[in-house]
Amino acid sequence: MNVSNLLFGLLACALSAAPLTALAEAPIVIKFSHVVANDTPKGLAAEFFAKRAGELTKGKVKVEVYGNSTLYKDKEELEALQLGAVQMLAPSLAKFGPLGVKEFEVFDLPYIFDNYADLHKVTQGAIGAGLLKKLEPKGVTGLAFWDNGFKSFSANTPILVPEDLKGKKMRIQSSKVLEAQIRALKAIPQVMAFSEVYQALQTGVVDGTENPISNLFTQKFFEVQKHLALTEHGYLGYAVIVNKKFWDGLPADVRGQLETAMKETTVHANKIAKEQNDKDLEGVKKSGKTAIHVLTPEQRTAFKKALIPVHEEMASRIGKDLLQSVYKETGFDPSKL
Repeated sequence: MNVSNLLFGLLACALSAAPLTALAEAPIVIKFSHVVANDTPKGLAAEFFAKRAGELTKGKVKVEVYGNSTLYKDKEELEALQLGAVQMLAPSLAKFGPLGVKEFEVFDLPYIFDNYADLHKVTQGAIGAGLLKKLEPKGVTGLAFWDNGFKSFSANTPILVPEDLKGKKMRIQSSKVLEAQIRALKAIPQVMAFSEVYQALQTGVVDGTENPISNLFTQKFFEVQKHLALTEHGYLGYAVIVNKKFWDGLPADVRGQLETAMKETTVHANKIAKEQNDKDLEGVKKSGKTAIHVLTPEQRTAFKKALIPVHEEMASRIGKDLLQSVYKETGFDPSKL
């Protein structure tokens, strides 16, 4: 073989090998889909995780974040994850009841957590870890809980006492507990995708809703709701989940780096959730479009008395032992109301 043929052969080998090398070095792509705005606590946390995942894996993993329902809506995203069309989600905790893990509906119970400290005893302790494990038979691995905040009621008429919501059509997520909560107020529950709520409020398809302030503000619901009562009656949080087959198939070192990124992100997410809700409440005030009602202790107690019976009503669905475990962890005693 002459020199020119040898060089040609080497060049051909190099060219044919190039795509394989490039393929081997291509990053692992994680599509992270969510349904809220990018400037919400969840949206900001997803971007933070994408950044830390890239840094800690030194570019081996690329997290692509798709916010505001650009890939999938509420009802579609869990199925998309199970099918492997996306790898990561952070659905609100109410979504897991319809998936068949009814125990997650404990988080929907009104007034079960009085503050973040009580909440974190559950989400960051043994109860939270046990709940995440229950997702595995569904082909889902749970990684963490992220806060959004405590929900408050909004409508186009003042809300000061439970009777003020009587007969109102209130948008909720799909949850038997939330349905029971709204019915306890003698209001009418309306299950609806998050992306459809603004128009429904604008056109009167629904009269009101319940949201953490960050959702109310970033989705501009305050433009079409004249009154907001700071009831803080329920918690809205997320479980960060991944497709189990995908997660188990990752190299062990990469998975460990992503777990570290998730731990860092969870601390960050929970910090910004409270900050964002406080900031967005100021934004709602400055808009001048929504009257904000701060409940007196007596008014708050009236809402608690109206809603706490939902705990007993839903105990058999959620699990009496789980409910008692949460009460014990947080010190909650419904008999003291």
